[in-house]
Amino acid sequence: MYQSIGAQPKSTNWGLVTSVVANVALVGAIGVVALSQSHADPALESAIRTAPVVAPMVHMAPRAFQGKSFRMNNRAVIRPNAEESLGFKGYIPYPDTTGASLTPLPAKQDPSPYSAELRATAKAIVADGKGILACDESTKTIGKRLEQIGVPNEESYRRAWRELLFRTPNMNEAISSAILYEETLFQNAADGTPFVDIMKANNVIPGIKVDTGVRATFMDGETITEGIDGLAERAQKYYKQGARFAKWRGVLRIDPNGAPSMEAIEGNARALAQYGKICQMNGLVPIIEPEVLMDGAHGIEVQRWVTEKVQAATMKALSDVNIEWEGMLLKPNMILPGTDSGKTASPEEVAENTVEGLMRTLPAAVPGITFLSGGQSEEEATRNLNAMNKMSPNAPWKLSFSFGRALQASVLKAWDGKEENVENAQKLFYALSKANGDASLGKFEGEHPATTGSLYEKNYVY
Repeated sequence: MYQSIGAQPKSTNWGLVTSVVANVALVGAIGVVALSQSHADPALESAIRTAPVVAPMVHMAPRAFQGKSFRMNNRAVIRPNAEESLGFKGYIPYPDTTGASLTPLPAKQDPSPYSAELRATAKAIVADGKGILACDESTKTIGKRLEQIGVPNEESYRRAWRELLFRTPNMNEAISSAILYEETLFQNAADGTPFVDIMKANNVIPGIKVDTGVRATFMDGETITEGIDGLAERAQKYYKQGARFAKWRGVLRIDPNGAPSMEAIEGNARALAQYGKICQMNGLVPIIEPEVLMDGAHGIEVQRWVTEKVQAATMKALSDVNIEWEGMLLKPNMILPGTDSGKTASPEEVAENTVEGLMRTLPAAVPGITFLSGGQSEEEATRNLNAMNKMSPNAPWKLSFSFGRALQASVLKAWDGKEENVENAQKLFYALSKANGDASLGKFEGEHPATTGSLYEKNYVY
């Protein structure tokens, strides 16, 4: 609520009284609603937490939570400013509704010096019938993949695997771009040709993962993504090497102990926003990835509700730093039932819940959405994307893909670390890419080329 500004102390005092009365009434109303819904779905109830009366500090008493006392890490007080506790600067704290202080509107800023290039790159990444190959697995994670086929985690094998992908004939018919790990961005093929040059020759835009991983914080099991320190300098280095877009993954989870906390949502949203702004000012299109994991026993309605809250908080944070919407892309999770719920959803249900949620949160100015596969099987991810484009052909943004495991699992199995299998593995990669390219147009039909099943990994990390 806004207080009156000017030399009218009486009006200001009345505004303050009105604000307090209104907040008290709001809390009372929330309490009535909560009592009237005491027999609601326990999973949905567990995802909803009461709104605080004022922004700066809220004293929370333990509350009943599925028969147990609920408290976040035995803390009774939410920190007053998430950005202060996380070391972030330059953000607008939520308005102080007590009237004790007023927060000024952020000043209008000049656009990035790369603004025109950012817009062109973002559009090119989500060109009709094309999407992103996400091959930005860390050295540790790609090692786990190679181990599955009995191949050691050595630089030569990591190089051979990525070279197989990048040299696939005609891959640019369905792959517009690829997210790389830092090692790969500066790596050369066996014949000495830089991978970046191979990609550019095939009309594939190089991108780079820029976050440095996560650290535990807030409630048990919750994390915040790190990598802001030195990001501007790294972004300049990556741009010089040929990268034109970047990725940063914020990870949130749903569980019956109350996660995600508002602090985790807010902290990750602001980290994503700060990363996005730094990248744009240094020539890289930021892919904003606020992922709500599908781990858990909750239903699809809870996954949707939490995802909408996460996306809304992320858009607010991006607005606060004056992001250029036309020069960014969103990489969200699809809306699915929790993996432990025992429930499944048809592609049409997934499409309806996913797109409707995005309609409520994402500005139409953003050129495209590049969905993550999030542990779905290769076929499931394709069919869900296809349903979205069939059911929402007039969506304000392109609905495309940024798949990692859902583009590589079958191919890795076909390669098996052997030179003689490269050609067949590349044919399979092309077929998987085309299947998803067709799905991004709502035109996928027939048998799916995948040879693997579920790719789900609990608490997945890159």
